[in-house]
Amino acid sequence: MDKVPMTRQGYEALLEKLRKCKAIDRQQIIKEIEVARDFGDISENAEYEAAKEKQGLIEKGIKVLEQKLTHAMVIDPGSLSSDKVIFGATVSLKDLDRGEKIYYQIVGADESDVEQGKISINSPIARALIGKEEGDDVAVQTPGGVRNYSILEISFK
Repeated sequence: MDKVPMTRQGYEALLEKLRKCKAIDRQQIIKEIEVARDFGDISENAEYEAAKEKQGLIEKGIKVLEQKLTHAMVIDPGSLSSDKVIFGATVSLKDLDRGEKIYYQIVGADESDVEQGKISINSPIARALIGKEEGDDVAVQTPGGVRNYSILEISFK
């Protein structure tokens, strides 16, 4: 698997999620399994089966998080500089269809949060912006139709 770009904040968030899964979720499910065993015959014990299934999901989640962290390529946007839109850039756009000013930071897929202005590098908008410069107009095919933007400013924070 190739390296996956993400910001330091995104990496730390995944690391914290992994710590929580291992330290809290894993320990909690062990207790649930112990309690379910006390209900009697485990071959006919629905609580035990549900707890074991939940344990499997938690362990799978831990492996997925560990894999993502192993393949992470942490990039500090503050150390970047470019005249073009690249990963980590914060882009000020004018929505030409609505007349609104919008700010997006291009981040890794696992850390995107549109409400916080963070869009995945894999999103249609980010893919359309990558490689463009200030002053460029961009037409983006989104699920809701074509959106038109003008790039006002590119910065790295």
